[in-house]
Amino acid sequence: MTSPVWHPFTQHGLQEPIPLVERGEGAFLYTADGRRIIDAISSWWVTTHGHAHPRIMAAIREQTEKLDQVIFAGWTHEPAETLALGLRAIMPDALTRVFFSDSGSTSVEVALKMALGYWMARDEARDRIIVMEHSYHGDTIGTMSVGERGVFNRAYEPLLFDVTRVPFPAAGCEQATFDALEAACDSRAAAFIVEPLVLGAGGMMMYPPEVLAGMRAICAKAGVLFIADEVMTGWGRTGTLLACEQAGVVPDILCLSKGLTGGAMPLAVTMASEPVFEAHYSTDRSKMFFHSSSYTANPIACAAAVANLAIWHDEPVMERVTALAAAQQRHLDRLAATHDIRNVRRCGTIAAFDCAGGEGYLSDFAPRLLARFREAGVLLRPLGDTVYVMPPYCIDTPTLDEVWSVIADAIA
Repeated sequence: MTSPVWHPFTQHGLQEPIPLVERGEGAFLYTADGRRIIDAISSWWVTTHGHAHPRIMAAIREQTEKLDQVIFAGWTHEPAETLALGLRAIMPDALTRVFFSDSGSTSVEVALKMALGYWMARDEARDRIIVMEHSYHGDTIGTMSVGERGVFNRAYEPLLFDVTRVPFPAAGCEQATFDALEAACDSRAAAFIVEPLVLGAGGMMMYPPEVLAGMRAICAKAGVLFIADEVMTGWGRTGTLLACEQAGVVPDILCLSKGLTGGAMPLAVTMASEPVFEAHYSTDRSKMFFHSSSYTANPIACAAAVANLAIWHDEPVMERVTALAAAQQRHLDRLAATHDIRNVRRCGTIAAFDCAGGEGYLSDFAPRLLARFREAGVLLRPLGDTVYVMPPYCIDTPTLDEVWSVIADAIA
């Protein structure tokens, strides 16, 4: 019988094989037909410490025996309280408030609503959101509105709201971005949302910390709220706990998900500065922050996140990140010296390059590469012409060598 499952970002009419994964351990996935697959993209960028990390799994098991779910509107529980305090301890001091949700897209929706609510509460007519070209913030209505427009969301255009776009700060063109942002900030702008240092789904496009710092300074001068979407870039991916750290930037609102639980459970937070919280603080119930979901701050997911924080505290995670980043650079250099690749780039543990001869996102180039990778036992998912490697931090040297060997063979 044909499976009734409708998979995301999958054209079922192409009849591409969909392997059945039975279990995961460390950097590996194991399929029902007995194959070992190297997870070289951390299962869509979420798995930081490796699959089925013992401490996270133990925390999940323990929490299932205590409390599975409870309404979070007007109620609370220990895992959420512990997690919020833990986040306050390691995140920038100015981010005093923690709002829970269940996905990266939702955390961005929350951030946008916080920003608009902030200005309404202040009786200031600011309702314009500024975004960057080629950005991606999710697939819900609000997040599609602030992301790149194209084939991905063309059918949903009637639902999307208008935004102001500034150009991506390509090397040598940074001033154009600064000028456009400065002009946008002067036009009823409520907030600027950006992926710090790396635009993920846009093709792993990278820009330097000084540009991020410059954009933050422009927003601060104009009084425009600065939203950092660190759903992908957070938790060490760019070489520091947050990408913003490298620019000395503290956002007004911060979005976190993916690695928040080490990738084990769906959970997200939107952290806000005290002024954003205070704008919604009132004895008037009509001024409360109107957002929730049924599974806000699910106790089991929060317990997994608490275990993740413990791993960051107790284990040499940043040493692993630094070692992996250096290994990624060595592999990139070696590949660039022997193969026809372009725009070789790396930010922290994220390594990427563009293939010569590619023809864009919807050509058959990426699916052919994906098939080669799958047949060779490596989970890689090219973004059009862009091949990127973003493995869990636990990956060892021989396994990483195998990943890059497969890449070299495939693009040859």
